[in-house]
Parts: sequence; C-alpha cells; structure tokens
Amino acid sequence: MREAGVTNDQLQPVSRCVDRSAILLYAEITDDFNPIHVDPEFARRSPMGGIIAHGMLSLNFVWQSLRATLGEDYVRAASLRIRFVRPVREGDVVTAGGQRRGDDGYDVWVRNQQGEDVIVGTVSCGA
Repeated sequence: MREAGVTNDQLQPVSRCVDRSAILLYAEITDDFNPIHVDPEFARRSPMGGIIAHGMLSLNFVWQSLRATLGEDYVRAASLRIRFVRPVREGDVVTAGGQRRGDDGYDVWVRNQQGEDVIVGTVSCGA
C-alpha cells in the first residue's frame, strides 16, 4: 500500500520483448497451445498473418506495473477493466503503464514499440 503523503501519478513502466521463447513458455504454463500462438505456418495463413502472443501474457505486464508502483496490497484489492485493442506480435517490445485518473484509480495501457495501444483499460481499488 502507498505511504501517507506519497502520490503516484504515473505507474512505473514495465517493458518486455515478447519473443518466441516467452510465448512458448506461456503456452506451456497455461496449457494453451492454440496454433495462432505456437504454429508459425498456421499463424501465417490465418487472418493474423503470423504468430501472436496470448492476450493474458501481455495483460500480466499491467499487473507487474501496478505491483511495482503500488504494492501487493493494492493489487489484491484491485478491479481491472480492459479491452484488447490489437494483437501483440512475436518480437514486439511492449510497455505497460498508466496514469492516475482522479482519486478513483488509474487509466492503464500496454503499448508496442511503435507506441500503439495493444491493451487499454482502467483499474480501481476497493480497499
């Protein structure tokens, strides 16, 4: 939880390269081997035109940003509402972060290396 008198107008950014090994490891951990994530030939022929990362893999970076900035107590009590805007492609470097939204939470996002939003949303804390 935040210390009294400390303000966190910006969430600490968290950046990662979402490479093939990260995608395959996430598939293994979650047992989600959808071919759009793990089969290059299938993914190339799909409307996505190539491998894309699992949406929840990218969303996890928002939780990491929240935890790094506000701590575990905030994360436990947080309510997150998000929208997936565009896919994260194999090799993308994504950055999660956010900005305070009044007294009731944060606008949060994940952006790719071009600065395009891939996930947008809001988080609030019931605590």
